[in-house]
Amino acid sequence: MTEPRTTVSKIATLSPTEYANQTSPPLLIDVRSALEYRLMHPAQAINLSLLRLLLGTLPTLRRWAWPHWFQTLSPEQPVAVICLTAHRSPIAASCLERLGFSTISNISGGLIEWNRMGLSTCKGTKASPD
Repeated sequence: MTEPRTTVSKIATLSPTEYANQTSPPLLIDVRSALEYRLMHPAQAINLSLLRLLLGTLPTLRRWAWPHWFQTLSPEQPVAVICLTAHRSPIAASCLERLGFSTISNISGGLIEWNRMGLSTCKGTKASPD
């Protein structure tokens, strides 16, 4: 009988405060829609919606769905994901893990918890990291 194969997840869970208190925090990716992002987001977050992330896993859609900064992002770059309530971000984190990213964190409680902790947010869009 063959033993079931087990894999160890590379996804860590961080509270908003744990993320904010890091001296060198990972790149924060807000996986909510562009509209949600424009209305309010953590000041250091960059937007890549869950839909675009998932669409880009299809090779024929990758160039269209993923922004250039993400297409050129090294899988060695530590990343953290956040959404509104921590419903979409675990899906995004799992997708990033399948894409080969080696250091992934999920922000627990999402933006709701981020706000409850009194951490800084802003409105509008943010320039991409490239």
